[in-house]
Amino acid sequence: MFGYRVPAPDEAMLISGGRRGLGGAPFRVVTGHGKFVLPIFRKTRFLSLAMMESEVVEKCVTRQGIALTVRAVIAFKVGNDHESIVNAGQRFLSDQEQMSVLTGRIFAGHLRSIIGSMTVEEIVTERQKLATEVLDTSKSEMAKIGLHVDSLQIQSIDDGSTGYIEAMSRPHKAAIQRQAQIAQAQATQAAAEAEQAAARKQAEYARQTAVVQAEYNAEVDRAKAHADQAGPLAMAHAQQEVLAAQTELALKQAELREKQLIAEVVKPAQADAERIRVLALAEAERMKIQAEAAASYDRVALDRMLIDQLPQIVKEASAGLAGANVNVLNGADGLGEIAAGLVGQGLTILDSVRKNLGGEPVGSDVEPYRGSGHRDDDGPVDIR
Repeated sequence: MFGYRVPAPDEAMLISGGRRGLGGAPFRVVTGHGKFVLPIFRKTRFLSLAMMESEVVEKCVTRQGIALTVRAVIAFKVGNDHESIVNAGQRFLSDQEQMSVLTGRIFAGHLRSIIGSMTVEEIVTERQKLATEVLDTSKSEMAKIGLHVDSLQIQSIDDGSTGYIEAMSRPHKAAIQRQAQIAQAQATQAAAEAEQAAARKQAEYARQTAVVQAEYNAEVDRAKAHADQAGPLAMAHAQQEVLAAQTELALKQAELREKQLIAEVVKPAQADAERIRVLALAEAERMKIQAEAAASYDRVALDRMLIDQLPQIVKEASAGLAGANVNVLNGADGLGEIAAGLVGQGLTILDSVRKNLGGEPVGSDVEPYRGSGHRDDDGPVDIR
C-alpha cells in the first residue's frame, strides 16, 4: 500500500516528522509491525538490530612490566528496548559502521586498564576472569550509547620476543613430557603384557585343543576296539549260554538218573532188607514158640499160638513194605494182587513154621483169607 512501511525482523523503523516519540525522542520507534507513513510529511529510516562484532588487537603492559599483545573479539548489538534504540539511533543512524569502531576502542581502553593490574600468570591462567572484568567495567558505558555486549572472547596473548610465557610454561611442558613418557612407558608395558597374555591364552587354547583332540581320539579308539570285540564277545556269550544250558540239562539228567537208581536199586534193596528182617523176626518168633511148645508138649496150644501170631506177622511184613518203592501197574487189580501176596507171604511163613515143628501145613486146617470175619476155635481166622 502506498505510504505503508514495515521494518524487517532485525530492524527498527525510525519515523521522524510530525509529533515527537516517547520520552521526548525526536522520532517514533516502530518494531515488529508496519506503520502508515505520509509521504513528504514524514521521513523513515531503519536501524539494524542484528548481531555485530568488533575485533580488538591491543598491546598492554602487565603489572610486572611485561608487554603483551592481546587479541579479543566482542559480539554486540543494539539493545531491544526503546531507550537503547533511541540512544543508538541518535548516535549511529547516519553511520552504523561506527558502532564496531567505537566498541573496539572502548574495550581496548578497558582491556589495557585491567591487564595493567594483573600478572602474566593470572592473565594466562585466568582468561575468563579477565574477560568478565572487562565486560563488567564496560557494561554501563556501552549502555549509554544503546549497545549491549553478548560476549567477549580473549583469542590470544603474545609476549613477543621476551619469551616470558614460554619460560613460564617450560616446567609444565617438562612435567607434561615426563607424564607423556611415563604414559608411553606404561602403554608399552601394557602392550607387552597384553601380548604375553594373548600368547599365554593362545598356548592354553592350543593345549586344551590338543587335550580334547587326544580324548576324542582315545574315545574313537575305545569305540573301535569295543566294536571289534563285539562279535567275539557275542559269540563267547552265546557259547556260555549254551554251556549253561547243557550243564543244567546234565544236572537234570543226573537228578533223574538218581531218582531212577533210587527207584530201581535202593528201594528194592530196602524192600529185600525189610523182608529179610521180617523173616528173621518170624524165625526168632518160631523158635520161641517151638521152645515154649516143646516145654509143654501141647501141640494144640502151639497151633493156636501160631494162628494168634499170624496177624502180627502179616502186619510186620506190610510195615516192612511200607517204605519200599512198590510200582502198581494194573490199578485196582494190581493193588489186590499186592494184598493177596502179603497174605500168602504170611501163610507161607506160618506153613514154614509148622513144617519145622512137624505139623500140617496151614492150608489144611486154616481157610484162606476172604476179608473181614471171625469164628471161634474151629472157625475162620480174622486177619487184620
